[in-house]
Amino acid sequence: MDIEQVRAYTLSLYGVTEDQPFGDDNITYRVEGKIFLCLWLGGGFHSLNDSMPRFACKLAPERNEALREQYETVTPAFHWNKKHWSDIYYEQLDPCLVRAWIKESYELIISTLPKAKRAKYLLQA
Repeated sequence: MDIEQVRAYTLSLYGVTEDQPFGDDNITYRVEGKIFLCLWLGGGFHSLNDSMPRFACKLAPERNEALREQYETVTPAFHWNKKHWSDIYYEQLDPCLVRAWIKESYELIISTLPKAKRAKYLLQA
C-alpha cells in the first residue's frame, strides 16, 4: 500500500474524520473525536527508520506485543503510549494486513464509545 491507499481506506470507514492537530507532518484519523490512527507525512528525520512511511495505530496491548514479535515492520510508536500504540511501516507489508490493522484500530475505538454512539457504528458493519 502507498500513503494515498492508506488515506483512502481509512476515510472509507464510516464516520471517520481527518485533521492535523500536531502540525503539517501528520494527519490524524478520528471516530467521534477519538484518534485511532496517525499517518506520518514525512519530515523530522532522526534515523533510517524515521524516513520510512508509517502510521501509528492504537491496538490492544497484547495485540501490539504479538505483532511486534511477529513483524519487524511493527514497532512501538515513537510519540505515543508504547503499550497501546504501534508504528506500522505499511509499504513493507501485505495490503490485506494493513487494512485489517486499520480496521482493528477503528473497531477498538468504537468499542469504547458510549452505547448510544456505538449503536450507529454497529449498524454500518
